Amino acid sequence: MGVLSDALIWVVMLLFAAAGVTEWYGRRSGTDLMTPARTTATIAWVGFGLFWLNSVPFWWFEHQSFVEALLALIGAPACFYAAYELYTGRTTLFVLSRAIAVMGFIYLPFETIPAITVGGLSLPAPRQYLIEVTTVITGWIISAAGYSPALVESPEGFMATYQWTLSDGHIYNVYIVLACTGLGSIAVFSGLIAAVRAPLNRKLRALAVAVPIIFVLNVFRTAFISIAAGNQLMHWFPDAVLFLFGETNPYRVSFLVSDRILSQLGAVVALMAITYLVARQLPELLTVLEDVLYLLTGEDHDLQAALELPREPVAEQPGARHSD
Repeated sequence: MGVLSDALIWVVMLLFAAAGVTEWYGRRSGTDLMTPARTTATIAWVGFGLFWLNSVPFWWFEHQSFVEALLALIGAPACFYAAYELYTGRTTLFVLSRAIAVMGFIYLPFETIPAITVGGLSLPAPRQYLIEVTTVITGWIISAAGYSPALVESPEGFMATYQWTLSDGHIYNVYIVLACTGLGSIAVFSGLIAAVRAPLNRKLRALAVAVPIIFVLNVFRTAFISIAAGNQLMHWFPDAVLFLFGETNPYRVSFLVSDRILSQLGAVVALMAITYLVARQLPELLTVLEDVLYLLTGEDHDLQAALELPREPVAEQPGARHSD
């Protein structure tokens, strides 16, 4: 999204990490460091809100994703609200703050650090490995479905583009990018799992549930989009779709319907299902989820009762407030 956006999000992640370390050290040492930790986390939340607000045009106009644009638009005021709630005493938000820091440190290097994104010393970058492995597995699924598009080089210089030849002779390329790997969702769940206080064995079980499911769903989603777009199988309501996404190329309709509409709406449902499965392994996650719902609705929710999940004892209880 740009150098300034990259710089902003790294500053925000470092602030979240600093707040988490300060709060943790104060708790472990018995030192009252709640005020500096809370102030640092509050600044981080404000910065996080500004980042999401700044990203709305990118998601809508460049990425052409109304789902992600809407989430960013909702996320900005939610972050500002989190800053207010944390500053005024809702200390359970330190868990979510720690989670965001872990998420950022997992995902951001693949987007912003040259050694990881473009490699060096004639070695492929980790980003390239991840994308190309995803491309190969996606290709197996496409072949199993009875299709055989050509595999060619992507604009990034990776072997990560499936080239389809349409019946009218038009060449349509479907690019496999970092989002197709599921790394973003894996980073989210890894951050949430790492942030809560729970025994390591249950955290590992939760990761073992989330990571494989996310990766498998993503390669099937990528194969579905490639087949649908490469064969123009979803050329539905072209005028309306082109208008909605500000597009003029009619060959993009099947891609927009399969990816930007069906797959992204399906991803929301899938993430909710994965969250439920992970929470069954790690009930401590309920505290974080309840905080997220509180930020979105302004009301406390009891997910233990709603999902009929056991709640393990945790240090941060929903709605817990601290006074100096």
